[in-house]
Amino acid sequence: MNVFSSVILAVQMLAALGMIGLILMQHGKGADMGASFGSGSSGSLFGASGSANFLSRSTAALATVFFVATLALAYMSNIRPASTGSVLEGAPVTAPAPASSAPAAATGADASVPAATPAAGAEGAAQIPTK
Repeated sequence: MNVFSSVILAVQMLAALGMIGLILMQHGKGADMGASFGSGSSGSLFGASGSANFLSRSTAALATVFFVATLALAYMSNIRPASTGSVLEGAPVTAPAPASSAPAAATGADASVPAATPAAGAEGAAQIPTK
């Protein structure tokens, strides 16, 4: 999916650059760069009105490609995942650590209650005070 979006993004960028070039080459639009390429003369490759039709139709085609690529990128960015459950439902279930009965038997404490951690000497771990 990531490769597909990269390809669409490349197509979109090429269409945008192509549109910029075609707009600048059209006579009377942009920066009048088309006059240097002969788009205003009647002796050009497409004739007097042929070049204007070709350039404007090419620009319209590239604009269509640009807008379709933009819509495709917007659609791909809003796709929801297929699963409807929670993220925690998909997490692997781990078994609880077995409680050792040696400290509980030595201190006479209940084995189902975990032993308290010492307040000092926790080897760099931050101690959270309890109330």
